[in-house]
Order: sequence, then C-alpha cells, then structure tokens
Amino acid sequence: RRRHTRYISVTGVQTCALPILKMKIVAVLQARMNSSRLPGKVFKPLCGEPMLWRQIERVLRADLIDKLIVATSDDASDDVLEVLCNDKHIACYRGDLDNVLDRFCRAVEHEEADYIVRLTGDCPLADHEVIDQVIRHCIDNDLDYSTNAFESTFPDGLDVEVFSYQCLVDANMEAKLPSQLEHVTPFIYQQPQRYKIGYFRGDEDLSHMRWTVDVKEDYEFVSKIYEALFDNNRDFLSIDILKFLAENRSEERRVGKECRSRWSPYH
Repeated sequence: RRRHTRYISVTGVQTCALPILKMKIVAVLQARMNSSRLPGKVFKPLCGEPMLWRQIERVLRADLIDKLIVATSDDASDDVLEVLCNDKHIACYRGDLDNVLDRFCRAVEHEEADYIVRLTGDCPLADHEVIDQVIRHCIDNDLDYSTNAFESTFPDGLDVEVFSYQCLVDANMEAKLPSQLEHVTPFIYQQPQRYKIGYFRGDEDLSHMRWTVDVKEDYEFVSKIYEALFDNNRDFLSIDILKFLAENRSEERRVGKECRSRWSPYH
C-alpha cells in the first residue's frame, strides 16, 4: 500500500531533468463564462486583452509544460472562449458543463500524456516558476498527485495540481459523487491509501494573500497589479507583485485580508 507523504521543499530539491524530458506533460485550464458571483469574469479586460488570455500567456512560459488545452463547456455561453482560443492558436476542448472530470479526461485522452497539470481560469497572476516547481516536485518524488494548494503557503490564486494521467483515468471510470465529478481531483486526493500524494510548500507563508478573481473586488485588485507592472515587465512574477505591494501600503488591505480557502483535503 502506498503511503501518504508530506513533502516540504522548495529550495534544494534535487533535479532530474532527463526523466522529465522523456515525459509528456499537458496542462488543462478549465474556464467558463457563467460564473455565479462574477459572470463573464474570464473575459474581463486586463491591459487590453481578456483575463483568460493574460493567464494563458503566463502559463505558456512554464518550461515543463508541453501543451496547454483550455477545457470549457459545450454551453452556448462559452462559444466566445472557443473563438478566443482559435484566434490565439490554443487548443480548446468543449464538454459537459457539470461533469468537469469527464471533460478533463476527454480533453487529454489522445495526447499520450504522462502527467496532467490542472489550472483554473480565475488565476490571472499565475506564476510559471511555481507551476514548474510543482511539476518537478511531483515527478522528482515519484508522486501520483502533488499540489501547492493543501497546507498552502502560496497566495490564493497560484494554485497548481499535478497528477498522473492514470489517476485521471481511474477517477473518470470510478468516481460517482457529484463533488468528484465537478472538482476533478477529489477522487484522487481523498484516497491516500491508494495514491502517493505530496504537498509542495514555499519557504514563506503567504497563504493569507488573495490573488484569485472570484468577485468584483478581486478583479479590481488584479487590474491594479497589471496596470502597475505589465507595461514595464510583461513577465512579472510573484516577487514583483510582493515588491509592489510592499511599496504601496494602500493595497495591503488586500494582502492582509483573510480569505476562505477553496481547498481542503477532507471535503
């Protein structure tokens, strides 16, 4: 039986570039237009482009991702997302609105992927360095599933999940609960006796920060970040955001604001 293991390491991780180069890693970014709290948020503008495209730009900078697929629904409201992907030459798969797990599995079933990276379309401050770190953590430690979102030390909005393709296939064949079908990965991380699971942590606890976009105030905050940093450095990283916030005390209300995590290994 495989043992549930906590890995706490950001710096000093032993690298093994060759095995990773032999593996195919596909990122799936799930997005939809019909958000209940902020409808159409993924198409709200950030420096002249839809928020979703700004996130895609940032994700594509990850060195270890071989392909990115946007997974959206077949609902008519998401037609605009397919048009955007076609215009930007990004792969797009459309599937069931409610069964996101099946949508994920079908999106990658012909990709011959070894590992899947799950991302959500409400994270326009996604950091490609963090994505690469979680991927490497999963592969270096021979894990079935790794995330920086449980026992998190990262701002809410830098969430990354990495898991083997076989885990996804298992979940799609066996998962029955509505929560498992909607949230894709609970079937995997709820079975530590079956799968080898690890948590990736940073050196500093920044989990009190909220960088995701769920409500209007979140979007206003992210817009300010883009307005301040994007023109001078289109590839700005988390460290640049932290520096900006430290130099602009008026924004600290967003940094210090307590946020309720969407993630729990027990739900």
